[in-house]
Amino acid sequence: MKVLIFGATGMVGQGVLRECLLDTDIERVVTVGRSATGQRSPKLTDIVHKDLFDLTSIESELTGFDACFFCLGVSSFRMSEADYTRLTYDLTFAVGRTLSRLNPDMTFAYVTGAGTDTTERGRSMWARVKGRTENALMRMPFKAAYMFRPGMIQPMDGIRSKTPVYQMVISLGRPLFPVLQRAFPNAITTTSQLGRAMIAVAKERAASRVLETRDITKY
Repeated sequence: MKVLIFGATGMVGQGVLRECLLDTDIERVVTVGRSATGQRSPKLTDIVHKDLFDLTSIESELTGFDACFFCLGVSSFRMSEADYTRLTYDLTFAVGRTLSRLNPDMTFAYVTGAGTDTTERGRSMWARVKGRTENALMRMPFKAAYMFRPGMIQPMDGIRSKTPVYQMVISLGRPLFPVLQRAFPNAITTTSQLGRAMIAVAKERAASRVLETRDITKY
C-alpha cells in the first residue's frame, strides 16, 4: 500500500506517520507539508511545498496512491470564521479535489473532531466549518472517505503538541490519563490508536463513514 500524509509534523500527523512506518503492509509513505518531518526511513519521502492551496507543480508526485491521511488542522481559538474557514474548509477542499482527480481509487481519511456539526447550522463556529468540510469530502469521487472524530488525544512515543496551550494541558494531565481512559473510554484516544485506525480503514472498508472515539479505540 502507498500512502500520502498531509500534516505529518503535527501531533496527530506524527502519530499517524509512525504507525505507517511500522506497518509492513505499507511500502511507501510520502508526506506533504510546509516543512520536512525530520524522520528517516527507506520507505519515507518528504515533499516540502509551501503553498498547499495549489498543488499544481507537484501533481506528478501525487499519483498512484492508495490512501491519504489528512491530519492538517488549526485551532479556532481567537480566529475569525473567515480565517478558520480558509485554513480548514478551503484548504482541505483544494487538496481533496486534486487528489480525487489524480487518484480516484484512493481512500481519504480526514481528522476532524468530536462534536463536528454536519448540519452546518449549529452555534459553534468550528463545528459548523468542520461539518461543512466533512460534507464536501464525502461528496468527492474517492473510493471511500472516512471522517475521524477523536475527542481528547493522548500523544504517545514522545510526541508533543505544537499548540502550547494543548501541550500544557497534556503535560499537566498526563498522570491522570490512565484513570481518565478507564472512566471515559469513549472520550479519550491516543495518537497510536488513531494512526492504526486510519490504516485499518484504508486496508478494509469500515462499517461507518464517520468514526467517533469509541470506534477509533477498537484498533
